[in-house]
Amino acid sequence: MSGSAAPPIPAAWIVTPASEPPANGFELWGLSSAQRLQRSLQRVGCAEIHTLAPQDVLDPGRHDRVLLLRSDWIYDERLIEALGSAIDTGLRSAQSDSAGETEFVAANVSARTSDAVRRALQTGAEAPEELSLRKPTELAPSYSAKLRKFDPPYLLRACPEQLNEIEKRTFSASYKGATDLVTKWVWPAPARALTRQLARAHVHPNTVTLASWVLAVAAFWLFWRGEFGIGLVTAWLMTFLDTVDGKLARVTLTSSELGNVLDHGLDLVHPPFWWYAWGVGIQAATGPATLIVVAGYFAGRLIEGLFLFFFKFETHSWRPIDTLFRTLTARRNPNLIFFSVGTAAGRPDLGMVMVALWTVASLAFHGTRLLQAAVGRARGKTISAWDEAQRAR
Repeated sequence: MSGSAAPPIPAAWIVTPASEPPANGFELWGLSSAQRLQRSLQRVGCAEIHTLAPQDVLDPGRHDRVLLLRSDWIYDERLIEALGSAIDTGLRSAQSDSAGETEFVAANVSARTSDAVRRALQTGAEAPEELSLRKPTELAPSYSAKLRKFDPPYLLRACPEQLNEIEKRTFSASYKGATDLVTKWVWPAPARALTRQLARAHVHPNTVTLASWVLAVAAFWLFWRGEFGIGLVTAWLMTFLDTVDGKLARVTLTSSELGNVLDHGLDLVHPPFWWYAWGVGIQAATGPATLIVVAGYFAGRLIEGLFLFFFKFETHSWRPIDTLFRTLTARRNPNLIFFSVGTAAGRPDLGMVMVALWTVASLAFHGTRLLQAAVGRARGKTISAWDEAQRAR
């Protein structure tokens, strides 16, 4: 059975308010609110985008339906995608103005009513009665499958006075739901600061990813030579840039298939090479600890892959304990903590031993969880992510 194709995104008109726009002079992550909106429309498949000044006349031409969106708001991309297929639907803000009213900010309308809706958007008037008005959480799902987390879609007024809060909200939205403790609790503040500077300088995320590749190779070489101190500095810098490149791509709306391949390919490939190089550096390349760490990496990935294959979601999302254990499990950043502790104590070999022990413990945990899920399904239980209820909202 083949599913029906999604309807094409209608042609869009970005509407500038008739009064002095609150977004005047506003720039978020190197883009004006109108530029962000145009980029979002392009990313969801809108092939024809126009900008409509207050004095301009809207001419829908050959189009039966059009999208109209005010330029002085910051839209979650999920809202634009959902609105593109929501016929005769208007989007209103979740936040209230000084009079306690929500604002009408965008709509998917017929060409026949487009001019009336355009006037309402430009003047701040009420939306036409024939439109079904929805708030952000009523229009788009609150669960992000791509980032594996519950995060209600945002719709924020592009107000310069609120730039810091808007930046925080959009940056937070770029983070994945389940990740390690360093990425989750150590990197956010410095990563946000660097991302801001890179966005203002219009540095492409793939440039940051390529720098990560260079650092990954350098760390491998330094570990191999037994230069563990400078090697760890290089490795930690690589992990930091590995956080920054993804966030930069998401907040500037420049993520791409090539970027995903470069980023995820690097994430998958380099850890076992690092661990083996460390083993060479401590002159124990074939020692039991090194073999456990290297083989354990592949075994861990296999267990995760099997869970995803059989249950169609990641093992880290099954129950809260699985999400919590993801912050500590024997992946790159937690392992680097053990290596750093061993090196600081003058015993880089002890770092390898600690990582080996933690690898065994992590494999035991994930293997047990896979077995428990299989047994549960065999007994007729539904195996689903713990935030399934939130995902459906």
